[in-house]
Amino acid sequence: MSEASSEDLGPPLEAEVAPDRDEEEAGKKKKKSKGLATMFSVFTKGRKKKGQPSSAETEGESECSPRPPGQLPTVEELKVDLERGRLEAAGPLLALELELQEAAAAGRASEEELVRRQSKVEALYALLRDQVLRPLRRPLEAAPERLRQALAVLAEQERQDREAAAAGPPGCPGLAATRPRGWLQLWRDGVAQAAAERLGGRPAADAEGRTEAERVFLHMGRTMKEDLEAVVERLKPLFPADFHVVAAYAESYHAHFAAQLAALTQFELCPRDSYMLLVWVQNLYPNDILNSPKLAPELQGVRLGTLLPPTQIRLLEASFLSNEVASVRELTARALELESNRWTQDVAPQRLDARCHSELAIDIIQIISQGHAKAESITLDLGTQIKPLLLVELATFLRSYQRAFDEFLERCRQLRNYRANVIANINNCLSFRMSVEQRWQTPPDLRSSLLSPLNELKSRGFDTLLQSLFGDLKPLFKRFTQTRWAAPQQTLEEIISAVAERMPEFSELQDCFREELLEVVHLHLVKEYIARLCKRRLVLKTAEQQQQLAGHVQANAQLIQQFCTQNGSPATWLHHALPTLAEIIRLQDPSAIKIEVATYATWYPDFSKGHLSAILAIKGNLSSSDAKSIRSILDINTGPHEPSKALFSLIKVG
Repeated sequence: MSEASSEDLGPPLEAEVAPDRDEEEAGKKKKKSKGLATMFSVFTKGRKKKGQPSSAETEGESECSPRPPGQLPTVEELKVDLERGRLEAAGPLLALELELQEAAAAGRASEEELVRRQSKVEALYALLRDQVLRPLRRPLEAAPERLRQALAVLAEQERQDREAAAAGPPGCPGLAATRPRGWLQLWRDGVAQAAAERLGGRPAADAEGRTEAERVFLHMGRTMKEDLEAVVERLKPLFPADFHVVAAYAESYHAHFAAQLAALTQFELCPRDSYMLLVWVQNLYPNDILNSPKLAPELQGVRLGTLLPPTQIRLLEASFLSNEVASVRELTARALELESNRWTQDVAPQRLDARCHSELAIDIIQIISQGHAKAESITLDLGTQIKPLLLVELATFLRSYQRAFDEFLERCRQLRNYRANVIANINNCLSFRMSVEQRWQTPPDLRSSLLSPLNELKSRGFDTLLQSLFGDLKPLFKRFTQTRWAAPQQTLEEIISAVAERMPEFSELQDCFREELLEVVHLHLVKEYIARLCKRRLVLKTAEQQQQLAGHVQANAQLIQQFCTQNGSPATWLHHALPTLAEIIRLQDPSAIKIEVATYATWYPDFSKGHLSAILAIKGNLSSSDAKSIRSILDINTGPHEPSKALFSLIKVG
């Protein structure tokens, strides 16, 4: 508040003062009662003796010569005292006013005389008003004692105004009504002007890139907080309690702040300024200023309200939500465009902890999170409102991401960094998946729409990475049937060796995705092995031959399981696939075979009669009636099955 404008409140309050009261009037002055003198003691007890300078004297002039006890000073003497800033003159001036009212009531003076004397009294009051309000305009710059004197005079004048109002219309003929004088309201008006001057000051330029509106509101908020804290700490102890000084300043600052915001909303705001305005209205102003530790206790009973009407706030919030969602959509689309350009330009991905790395997932998650955080920085409720909108935008982005990745897979196979960029994009899915499942706590239906594009992207990526390997394995698997299973152990060892040689190609995948890819490899090995058993090219007529094949299948199953498990495959669900088929081939008792088949069908619900028939075809000594009876086991409904992964549905049988 020390920076307030030096301009006074309103026009100068000066008046012509008539010369000394004439001698006849001075001779007729009556001695005041002791009670009246006591009433004025609050103003006179600090008056200095003759020869001592008053605290308000600026030129060190001496007091007038002493007068007889109880005799009021003349008009000229009061004028001199007031011009020198001596607020002790307020008491005698009030006595002069009361004396005038008594004279008018008693009819001791003519109407012309009353008018002349009242004009002198009012001119003196104009001088007193200036002297009282001057330190109150800049109370923090005034000496505490001077401020106390001014407040005492103001309090007394306010009391006189209340008494005059309680007494009803003036009953003194010949005198104009001069009360209420309303000095307390003049002080409040001065507070309002001081608030306008302080908050209306031009903010200093900064180097932080803030807009003009941001600098203005930062200046107003900081100034208001600092000024009100100064009022609490330094002025409240000096002001009478019934002046409610903290409330007066708070209401004036609030009114100016609100007026500035209302003026701003008349213009079309850019998204940045619209957001800034909401942050001030809904968060910074009520929480950081009004509810700050120093101000909150002082403002509990002050009803300031919001800076903007609720309807205006709702409109601004709706505009913010629309702007922020549009901004997120634009930023995510731009990030995807930049990333896809790097793929097509054959830019190698970064390596982070020996893994292929892309910043795309980090950028997108940050964009979404920042949009949510911006809304929450206004209100938590607005954060709740924007969250589903942002997740819908994320789902839209992920579908676009999947399409862009598919296009890259199809068109850029010849690029040197093709496989590395495929791995980097698969690794991206981890950050997205963790955010969807853990960070954003999405509802099931929305979670599915978010994860589906990621799962598809990962699956397409795996297919691309494994396409060459699976192509190399195809002729090796054909050898099983081409040699009529003459040396299955040797053939499988070659298959496992071929897979092991290619494992380093997948080392730059994140561990979780490397494990998932190994599960795909594990599934492929089991699937292709079963497919060869189902080719109906091998018919074994004796139990010994069937037991020998079953032994090979069992050994091969163990080798596949051991290799895949050691390399990180989590596919324990495949562990029964080959051993149980080996047991079906080995068994000769149809009833025992039925038990195995029934159990097998619970593990692999997609195990069909066609697959079973192809396996039973190996058993050349099994009658057609027994085979039919065994197949009928699959007709028994064993109730609903747990969701299962596909195995036999991937295997075609004739």
